[in-house]
Amino acid sequence: MVLTDDPLLQPYRLRHLELRNRVFSSAHEPAYSEGGMPTDRYRRYHVEKAKGGIGLTMTAGSAVVAEDSPPAFGNLHAYKDEIVPWIRRLTDDVHEHGAACMIQITHLGRRTGWGQDDWLPVVSASPLREPAHRSIPKEAEDWDLERIITKYADAAERMQAGGMDGIEIEAYGHLFDQFLSPLTNHRDDEWGGDADRRRRFGLDVLTAIRERVGPGFIVGIRMVVDEVEPGGIDSSAGLDTLRRFDEAGLVDFVNVIRGWIPHEAGLTEVIPIHGMPSAPHLDFAGMVRANTDLAVLHASKIDDVASARHAIREGKVDLVGMTRAHIADPHIVRKIIEGREAEIRPCVGATYCLDRIYEAGEALCIHNAATSREHTMPHEIPPAERSRRFVIVGAGPAGLEAARIAGERGHAVVVLEAMPWAGGQLNLATRNPRRRDLAGIADWRLAECARLGVEIRYDTFADAHLVRGLDADVVIVATGGQPQLPELEAGADLVVTSWDVLGGDVTPTGDVLLFDDNGTHSALSAAEMIARSEARLEIVTPERMFGIEVGGLNHVPYARAMNETNTRITLHQRVVAVHAGTGDAIGRFRVVLGSEHTDHRDERIVDHVVVDHGTAALADVYLELKANSSNLGAVDHGALLEGRPQSLVRNPDGRFQLFRIGDAVSGRNIHAAVYDALRLVKDL
Repeated sequence: MVLTDDPLLQPYRLRHLELRNRVFSSAHEPAYSEGGMPTDRYRRYHVEKAKGGIGLTMTAGSAVVAEDSPPAFGNLHAYKDEIVPWIRRLTDDVHEHGAACMIQITHLGRRTGWGQDDWLPVVSASPLREPAHRSIPKEAEDWDLERIITKYADAAERMQAGGMDGIEIEAYGHLFDQFLSPLTNHRDDEWGGDADRRRRFGLDVLTAIRERVGPGFIVGIRMVVDEVEPGGIDSSAGLDTLRRFDEAGLVDFVNVIRGWIPHEAGLTEVIPIHGMPSAPHLDFAGMVRANTDLAVLHASKIDDVASARHAIREGKVDLVGMTRAHIADPHIVRKIIEGREAEIRPCVGATYCLDRIYEAGEALCIHNAATSREHTMPHEIPPAERSRRFVIVGAGPAGLEAARIAGERGHAVVVLEAMPWAGGQLNLATRNPRRRDLAGIADWRLAECARLGVEIRYDTFADAHLVRGLDADVVIVATGGQPQLPELEAGADLVVTSWDVLGGDVTPTGDVLLFDDNGTHSALSAAEMIARSEARLEIVTPERMFGIEVGGLNHVPYARAMNETNTRITLHQRVVAVHAGTGDAIGRFRVVLGSEHTDHRDERIVDHVVVDHGTAALADVYLELKANSSNLGAVDHGALLEGRPQSLVRNPDGRFQLFRIGDAVSGRNIHAAVYDALRLVKDL
């Protein structure tokens, strides 16, 4: 029984299903499957949210119903009978912790590629290429559609047999709405031509599902109600389609989508990243709720409790989705119930989770390294058997995470930070106004460290003498890195770094050449700031694309800035040398460009040369302390990977254990830094 008037914690009845609160995690594909099955990693990820108090967790994004819908991002194989016991194990465990569980099923249509799995042709309503996945589909024939409709029903029956509380049909960007939309359905037969014929495929799919699972099983649809694209589905047409489905008794809820996703720019409007408005489609979802008798669900950058509470209190939706927020902290609801709302780890909108699915085949939170690693990494840190004294050098993401975890373990922790503030390289990233939300990574850890009694000493340069005098049991060096310069034949003293630009020490003007030999956010963020000024920018990179380490959704605002400012992008080239200008170019620089592909060289005359060649570890204090440590700085990788304490003794006279983490080891990223800290310190 809920003893609060918090709108988020009120129960909700969806047909026969009693949900314990109004918070859900919308269907998404984290790509944790193995062979298309939701095995243990997949299951633990969803069970953790159930433990954390969520009302409903939706799995898959989406489970594919047929062999000619090959997975594009780790999708589950709903067309295989062997998925049923895996689904049953997942649903049983979620139910055991009090949450409901549903699954989204789909046929991807053209939103996938043909060159994988069974190499079957991709099909769609019409043979129109989708920019994002680049396949040119076959126009589905009548026998294709008969087969696929049956496959939908088969998949729904499997999910019912696996104990799911319901299913959701994916209808934005997939085959279902590729038939609904005039933008993707150019047919002039019984499956297209006017609105009624475009609805036929969807109606037949839903009818087949309902006939198979019966009237008592929940069936919903995640549907684009307005494509916001000329010639596409508008809100009037979308609402009309919803009414047809509702009047036929085929669906129980609608999960509202607004937007058009065949390219990455459109996808960021549906799934906004940091620097974009929060809850941009919430009012639209409220309009849908006012015009339908169906239960209305919605999730789109509702990443904080205040926005979610507003959505329910103001009647915008019946259930509010906090999907990426639960990737950052799966225990949101439990912390609300326990009066610990201030302890919720914030989603900072970095969208590392989604981008990494395409870049590396798994969703990871930029600053919660336990998500998806529930088998080995705890979301709640257990106390240590005895308290020890920790000294941590550096208050960037790695150092603050190490301090937080050590504090949770009950250790006495002192952090030494040379600057007057915490954050490390985050302070450079957030100088780009669009990326200011990343400050939440440090802000949350600072609040947690304060709660845990961690002492942070600012304006303190930690040399070996100072650290040795603090009588520590454990010393962790998290001093980060410093920008390194690319190897040049000449002119290394004539360039500035992306850090100089981001930090405000240099404001390039006139003609600017930025040599990106790293491909990460630091280069592109500096480029964006230069491009948005009055400077004329050219980006030069030896890679086959600019920003090669930046995922697709995060690439969009950078590409927008380059397009809107006529920035020149030169691929397959690198800066070979920089010379002071002569003659008419006095006061400027002559930049020599070359390539691994040819001996040909080219030149540019510019006013500023900015370079980004990544970072080099800043580890002087670590190297100075090694001889005084019991482990001589060594890490037992076996113990680290197996979750055992570090117990190497290579110097019996050593006074403390010594470790380094994050960029103080090598230049990587924020997730690597917090993962270094978590898996090391949780066992110390």
